[in-house]
Amino acid sequence: MYKQLSSTEISAIFQRFREINPTPQTELISPNDYTLLVSVVLSAQATDKSVNKATEALYKVADTPEKMLELGEEGLISYIKSIGLFRSKAKHIIGLSKILVEEYNSQLPKTREDLERLPGVGRKTANVILNVVYGQPTMPVDTHLLRIAPKMGLCMGKTPLEVEKGLLQVIPSEFMEHAHHWLILHGRYICTARNPKCQDCLISDICKHNGE
Repeated sequence: MYKQLSSTEISAIFQRFREINPTPQTELISPNDYTLLVSVVLSAQATDKSVNKATEALYKVADTPEKMLELGEEGLISYIKSIGLFRSKAKHIIGLSKILVEEYNSQLPKTREDLERLPGVGRKTANVILNVVYGQPTMPVDTHLLRIAPKMGLCMGKTPLEVEKGLLQVIPSEFMEHAHHWLILHGRYICTARNPKCQDCLISDICKHNGE
């Protein structure tokens, strides 16, 4: 049976996260907002580590939409072919770069609707940009959040959208700027899918351990 955390318990969890890591950052390495968008598109069904490895050389030659267009699809593929789905991702990145140059003065759009118009940009990617670049209280839900939010007792949900809406309802606004980063890092390093490190978990005493 699913057990739900109380609002007091939820606040306590995020206070602890904040105490040990006041300003968590994305683990994607990107020199600017545009390259962050490219990295997030590349990270679909790939690890941040594999993306960082490929983009280290790429961003030395193409860190703006204009330079990316000069590089072209085949040129881009030569840098990212170690990443899964590299052909479709290259097509998306060239496509979104063209739109940014032609319609947005090479800047990232500031609304979800405009971001989701870009090739390769879905709801999760748009949420990342709105949160990290523009400081909006959004909740990008990746596989980690989808797995750990119900397990911890933060909210129920079987789809990213259900979990996103659930988390937005229960997480206090004071924690929203960094909430998704804390949860991603927690799922990536502590509350892992196989062999979760409950003995090292700073919220194990509060967590509802659903499904265990």
